[in-house]
Amino acid sequence: MNKIFKSVAVAAAIISAVSLSAKDRKDILKVYNWSDYIAEGVIDDFEAWYKEQTGNDIEVIYMTFDVNESMLSKIEKGHEDYDVVCPSDYIIERMLNNGLLLPLDFDALEKTGTENYIVKNTSPYIRNMFSQINPKIDANKYSVAFMWGTTGIIYNPEFVSKEDASTWNVIRNPKYFGKILLKDAPRDVYAPVLIYLKQDELKSGKVTLQELMSDSSDESLAAVEAMLMEAKPGVCGFEADLGKEQMTKNRAWVSLNWSGDAVWAIEEAAAVGVTLDYIVPEEGSTVWFDGWVIPKYAKNTEAATYFINFMCRPDIAIRNMEETGYIAANGAWEVLESQIDESLDPVDLSYFFGEEADSVRVDPILYPDRAVIERCALEHDWGEDTEKLLDMWQNVKGSKAGAVTYIILGVAVLAIAGAAFASKKKKSSRHSKKRR
Repeated sequence: MNKIFKSVAVAAAIISAVSLSAKDRKDILKVYNWSDYIAEGVIDDFEAWYKEQTGNDIEVIYMTFDVNESMLSKIEKGHEDYDVVCPSDYIIERMLNNGLLLPLDFDALEKTGTENYIVKNTSPYIRNMFSQINPKIDANKYSVAFMWGTTGIIYNPEFVSKEDASTWNVIRNPKYFGKILLKDAPRDVYAPVLIYLKQDELKSGKVTLQELMSDSSDESLAAVEAMLMEAKPGVCGFEADLGKEQMTKNRAWVSLNWSGDAVWAIEEAAAVGVTLDYIVPEEGSTVWFDGWVIPKYAKNTEAATYFINFMCRPDIAIRNMEETGYIAANGAWEVLESQIDESLDPVDLSYFFGEEADSVRVDPILYPDRAVIERCALEHDWGEDTEKLLDMWQNVKGSKAGAVTYIILGVAVLAIAGAAFASKKKKSSRHSKKRR
């Protein structure tokens, strides 16, 4: 029976491949994106819009991935002909450095008179940050930011003071022993810890925040590893996506996490009577970006350009924000207006939307105030030194942990498994499941 099943599966795959190859690739657009990272109906709307703009039909083959490196491997080794991909900032940098990206070509848009939403709506802050990806090659010519955010601390103010949560030292604070979660993302843990450890050098001007993002020295790796080893006995888990849920159920009080997940956690917690908050520690932190690129082996670059342009249309950006819980890297005034909440305190977003946005009432978790963003830097790809980072991370995770860590983690896993079984198909209005 198993052989029959495999034979049928193989036959189906062959038929599918033949069917796809029989079609003109000009009628096919292959998109490779993170799961749950686009609003429902957007793909259908793009296909209709593309027909209106060009007079041609287009079929989007939409595929998803959960790990940057697995996506990149398919392109590097398999020469997969994806037309549009949405990697994270450091992978964009790696692809750019390795000649795996094609430049954006707006001639196709100009031929049909289609409005260029990419150029029109790119925030000056985003353009500046992308220019820092590679000083020799302007990444803005090869990529367009999709979503962005900060790395910070989700905390429960009932148990954790704002003062304690305002420093990265909170991850090893003995007052919260057994109630601390770290993101299972070495790059996003290493950078803020290094920023904390290098405060003297930063304040004296010996090093800049941005320079630290490229620091892969053995000395810095050892210093970060030592702090994480000190923190580990009080850490109840290294998590990929379940930490925010742990926070909503009071099983953890401190979580090193991303801003989009913080919004999700705060909303979910409020629904069950738990109060959570999010803060970017005073020492400084990182900003991250995911962006659209056209890989080297793309077969339909024209449709790919139209797709990226469509995703930069303000109404589409707003829909994607509402669905994912993350903030669009879109500087259109309509996008800002969609986020106005008069019950909130004003923040300075002039860096993102222009001088008129120096005092607007929006969620400061999603749109950080200028004072916050000025102490945040963009992470960089380490190239061959990435292996050193991964080795350090395995040393931290694989070393002997205290019994309390295993007990708490075991209980948490069982509890989450039970909850997942009970609400398997539950969907939140902000159900972000981002993987970095």
